[in-house]
Amino acid sequence: MPFFEDLGAHARRGWDGLRRRCTGEGLKSGVSRLNRGPGHWRAAKWTVAALVAVCVLYYPIGMAMTHRVDDDPDFAPPDIRDGQSLAVATTMALIDREVNRHGWRANDPFFLPSAALDNMPNFQIGMMSALSRFGTELADQLARTRGSSQIDPDVETAMGLMKYPADVWIFNFSTSMLPTASSESQYMGAYRALGRYNDRLAAATAVFERRADNLISTLDRVGSDLGSTSAQIDRRIQAGGGLLFDRSSDDVYYRAKGRLYGTYMILKALGKDFELVIRDKQLGGAWEQMLASFRIAATLDPLIVANCDPDGQVCPNHLASQGFYLLRARTQLQEVSNILLK
Repeated sequence: MPFFEDLGAHARRGWDGLRRRCTGEGLKSGVSRLNRGPGHWRAAKWTVAALVAVCVLYYPIGMAMTHRVDDDPDFAPPDIRDGQSLAVATTMALIDREVNRHGWRANDPFFLPSAALDNMPNFQIGMMSALSRFGTELADQLARTRGSSQIDPDVETAMGLMKYPADVWIFNFSTSMLPTASSESQYMGAYRALGRYNDRLAAATAVFERRADNLISTLDRVGSDLGSTSAQIDRRIQAGGGLLFDRSSDDVYYRAKGRLYGTYMILKALGKDFELVIRDKQLGGAWEQMLASFRIAATLDPLIVANCDPDGQVCPNHLASQGFYLLRARTQLQEVSNILLK
């Protein structure tokens, strides 16, 4: 009967369609139809090519755009008012430059291309170490009349904030799942505290003791920090000497470079703050020689940091060169301190 024949034909077609879908024949047929559509195929190819280009170029281009080791020895803060400290203003200007203008890279998360940088973050960490050392001297010596007097509250705040770890992002999952204070926010807190202190210096409601004994103490402690840095350089030379490409040597090199640069900038500013002491002690020539050595050490800029044998004939050892200028500057720093004692 026609009715039952049609019903049987519909059932067979339904069964055949189900079988083709289950066995993948339908998928193959769909792919072949897609292959016959040049517009769809071109769109797919361009999509895949764009994704590959983004994956391949995202980090290299991003790294090139964000990398900046700013060792400008002529960098200076804006004009300061009478009574203010140039060293304090220089510290503020360096913090603002690295955090707001260049961007703090030592704590960038993995999904940012700058997270793959190492020279710039190490330079920033080293520079902040030098600024933190000055903050400690400011709290212990310069911003108080005597050791038994009260620590200036703004200077104490700034000192604590500048000691904050440099690699803390807004999340630190090793300690908590909740947001935390980032390195940038802490350093900018130090910037504001130093600004309040310098404003009070201009208003003559805060203390900055420009005495020879304070300068001697500051120089001695800076020299001790540099001695520690030279020991780190020596350990890296001993551990990796003979290697042209050494991923650890450039980290040590740029961290020392940042410390040397920060120290140079602070000492140059202290020369203005303690101008009368330097003049009275007839220190002008020795002070300028010391600054010249620090300037050379802070601005050495090899294309690749090589850690070859110190007595090699062909391959240089940039860590040894940096260590030489560091120790020369440190020796001259000690000579200046000895002259101040007389």
